[in-house]
Amino acid sequence: MFSSSSRSHLMIMMGLRFPFPFFLLFFASIPLLVHGGIPEPSFYDPKQVIQLSWRPRVFLYRGFLSYEECDRLIELAKGQLEKSTVVDNESGQGLMSDGRTSSGTFLEKHQDDIVMRIERRVAAWTFLPEENAESIQILRYEKGQMYEPHFDFFNDKFNIARGGQRIATVLMYLSNVKKGGETVFPSAEGGVSQYKDETWSDCARTGYAVKPNKGDALLFFSLHTDATIDPKSLHGSCPVIKGEKWSATKWIHVRSFDHPVRQSSSVGCLDEDEHCPEWAAAGECEKNYLYMVGIKDFDGYCRKSCRVCES
Repeated sequence: MFSSSSRSHLMIMMGLRFPFPFFLLFFASIPLLVHGGIPEPSFYDPKQVIQLSWRPRVFLYRGFLSYEECDRLIELAKGQLEKSTVVDNESGQGLMSDGRTSSGTFLEKHQDDIVMRIERRVAAWTFLPEENAESIQILRYEKGQMYEPHFDFFNDKFNIARGGQRIATVLMYLSNVKKGGETVFPSAEGGVSQYKDETWSDCARTGYAVKPNKGDALLFFSLHTDATIDPKSLHGSCPVIKGEKWSATKWIHVRSFDHPVRQSSSVGCLDEDEHCPEWAAAGECEKNYLYMVGIKDFDGYCRKSCRVCES
């Protein structure tokens, strides 16, 4: 299920001695030092990573993004935001919920140079392929908005059909928050003993919590190293009390999300996404042939709109 590089990274995360990848990580940090600490496209500095929890596995990278990168992601998202949804476990569709009150949008992976280099940096840090990850989702939380504790892994058969189960999440903070907006892990071991002064919200006191700090990023795993789900990965976004919170999320799957492998169906000529007609009109049948049309023995998702079959 995991590539050799993925397994090596997971061994490092478990605290095992594995010298060869360690030296790779060390040399990968050198360009950062040469350029004054500004994150490079596909390099990262392991000295900036702090292990916060083993159950679940949570890691904090201080200064993962530059302020300029944070501002650029916010700029790209403004004007495109829509109310956030949650996944329905029965149908796999997005539903409105009072438990998630933020607004957000997705950025195309090749939208611009900054987005592309962040995509590469996430892959370098996690040791998981770029193609296994969903597009970056930008979220804005205004005063009082939050996301109740939830899991990032799926409980439905529809969402795991593309890329399999989610294995990890990278959560990047794009702004500072005056008060509130912490990421909380209610089931994490050690959450009760974490010291919190009056600057923390009441919500943050319900578990192990991390304050949003512009440029920082969290990496946490929804699956154990044996690919079973980790119930301790339960997490939420505390309500914003003062200020505004911007964040960027990368969900990473166990298999390729960009090039999913699926067997041909016998259900006839149809579209499997409501956006297929507009994608086809924009030329995606040619640009994204594998996803839209498919290949022999594996149907695409928009065959009807691409006019490769008859209904």
